[in-house]
Amino acid sequence: MTTYPAAAPPTQLHRQLGLTDEEYQRILGVLGREPSRAELAMYSLMWSEHCSYKSSKVHLRRLPSQGARVLQGPGENAGVVDLGDGVAAVFKIESHNHPSFVEPFQGAATGVGGIIRDILAMGARPAASLNSLRFGDPSEPLQRRLLEGVVAGIGHYGNCVGVATVGGEVVFDPCYAGNPLVNALTVGFMPAGRLLTGRAEQPGDLAVLMGAKTGRDGIGGASVLASASFEEGDGAKRPNVQVGDPFQEKLLIEACLELVEGGLLRGLQDLGAAGISCAVAEVAARAGMGMEVDLDAVALREPSMEAWEVLVSESQERMLALVAPVQLDDVLEVCRRWGVLASVLGEMTPGDSGGLLRVRFRGGVVAEVPAASLADDGPVYSRPLVPPDPPATGAVAEVPLDADPAEAVLALAADPACASKRWVWEQYDRFVGHATVAGPGSDAAVLRVPGSGRAVALATDGNGRFTALDPAAGAALAVAEAARNVACTGAQPIAVTNCLNFASPERPEVMGSFAAAVDGMAAACQALGLPVTGGNVSFYNESSGRPIHPTPVVGVIGLLEDPTAAVPSAFPRPGLDVWLLGETRVELGGSVWQRLTSGRLAGRPPALDLAAEAALHRLLVSLASRRLLAAAHDLSDGGLAIALVEATVAGGVGATVTLPPGLPPLAALVSESASRVLLAVPPASAEELATLAAEAGVPAVHLGTTGGDRLAVPGVLDLPVSHLRGAYEAALPRALGELA
Repeated sequence: MTTYPAAAPPTQLHRQLGLTDEEYQRILGVLGREPSRAELAMYSLMWSEHCSYKSSKVHLRRLPSQGARVLQGPGENAGVVDLGDGVAAVFKIESHNHPSFVEPFQGAATGVGGIIRDILAMGARPAASLNSLRFGDPSEPLQRRLLEGVVAGIGHYGNCVGVATVGGEVVFDPCYAGNPLVNALTVGFMPAGRLLTGRAEQPGDLAVLMGAKTGRDGIGGASVLASASFEEGDGAKRPNVQVGDPFQEKLLIEACLELVEGGLLRGLQDLGAAGISCAVAEVAARAGMGMEVDLDAVALREPSMEAWEVLVSESQERMLALVAPVQLDDVLEVCRRWGVLASVLGEMTPGDSGGLLRVRFRGGVVAEVPAASLADDGPVYSRPLVPPDPPATGAVAEVPLDADPAEAVLALAADPACASKRWVWEQYDRFVGHATVAGPGSDAAVLRVPGSGRAVALATDGNGRFTALDPAAGAALAVAEAARNVACTGAQPIAVTNCLNFASPERPEVMGSFAAAVDGMAAACQALGLPVTGGNVSFYNESSGRPIHPTPVVGVIGLLEDPTAAVPSAFPRPGLDVWLLGETRVELGGSVWQRLTSGRLAGRPPALDLAAEAALHRLLVSLASRRLLAAAHDLSDGGLAIALVEATVAGGVGATVTLPPGLPPLAALVSESASRVLLAVPPASAEELATLAAEAGVPAVHLGTTGGDRLAVPGVLDLPVSHLRGAYEAALPRALGELA
């Protein structure tokens, strides 16, 4: 009988590794004996919140995931959608929140590297990335250090690996001071018929470990850091953060793509959270097989590493390829030419052998566990939940509306939450790869699709303040806003990926908010025809008992038939008519103006009529396809005021407009009512616009014209565009201490 080095003393060690007593008893039941230290390490990571989704699975099943264009939904490394012309897009968003708090540069950099490898694992060439970032007050030293480190890490990795960073969002709110959010999205393209999966095909297939050497950096990195709350002094966890090498990743990308294009691989799997443990368990469990694993084949940076360290290290720039034995020599030769280390880590065994992972190291068996028990059959919790309280009535409560409108517009423009993020995105290479049609600063990024005459548009959005007031409404509003940003470019929204950032699932009120947010997201996706192809759940986003706002971040991809029809967001020239689509109401609960003037978070978030939102998207796509639009810009944070500031500043063209009728001037400017878009239209197209909007049932109001060097609302405000630019562009550098 095989003997294993026992984990001793188990009753203490399993708790140190984040396993509960009940989970430890479950492991004993699976194995029929005490686990070895290596086995216990494997279970602790694979059953962690980050890897197993044990608290969220029961809720995520309510999200729609089927659609005519969906080639691969949740359950694989990334989602895949059919773009037509024989081309598919692969996209996904994930979090790297806690590693980025512990070590901002490497945490953010390896978050980018990890999501790029998820796209690569499906057989696609990674083409572009977006990100969604959240911090506290940028003028505070800690937040400045976090922001500067995260932005530098994203820029360094993306710029060096040659994947353009084309968009995203940056939000500042006090609730993120102790727990920043770093969510990264990547999209790639491939032939629609070349979909790879992370699973073996038959017994005897070889598992080839490719890429960087394995070290102690990142042991318990994403999986452990993301599965517990932070406390003061947790900077001691810095060694848990992975260290990235984008140049090694570039070699790995090219080697993998040559192998894929040469038909030399049966499957491909990223090594991310939980490292080798996760990769071998998932490829085996998906195929219903087992695997003989030889850790002596792993190239180590530190020869003294123990078996459990090798199994759970999250060292970066590694992939697991599944290869037919007859093609092994060809695979190794491709890796040699690219300078990528490669060795046979394991061999697939039949499922009727129990689907066991048998792991050998230095002459002995250190683990023998059913693959499915790690990857599929872990604990699933229906945690206690307390439904969120109904939102308070009175959306305008405690929100003053007696300020001077001109001063209000300048204050909003100078608020870091609304102001230009140029300081951030100028550190990113947004043009590498030559696919970028529209990049940062646009409502959505637009990319040409290689091998096709089409383009895709992508946007990320979320609003934690809205979700804190009403989780279901906040999540639905996030879906609507991301899809609206995509539609503003003229693209038809087709699919969703999401990153759900919440506090501890052990709190019933957090799980109540989470469940409600999932329901709100599901309702919005159903109404807008947007399947969810995958994503990420990030729990334990709190520090010393202070939780973040519940923050579902939504990424939407859209299809644009003709890249030359992409609609910009800035006013491009004088002499255009300015129109507003949608209805403006006095809706200030959770708004930027509420935070600026009262410091409170109260009331209701804006109402969302999903049928009206869907009609707006259809109208925008139709107007763009008819070439009727010179510009289209979503209204969101800061309402009409910030939309006008951004459209005039970015285009360098002023405008003279009236405000939507029936409202106090300041309310019309700062309300954040949903389902609204600012348009610039050639005068000759105005009549057709009005007719099409009426047929679509979308309210359309003519506000004025573009031209001059001022933003003017007669009788309300008259501001030089240069003053607006000064406030809007200087706000973030000034908060960071770079301007006096």
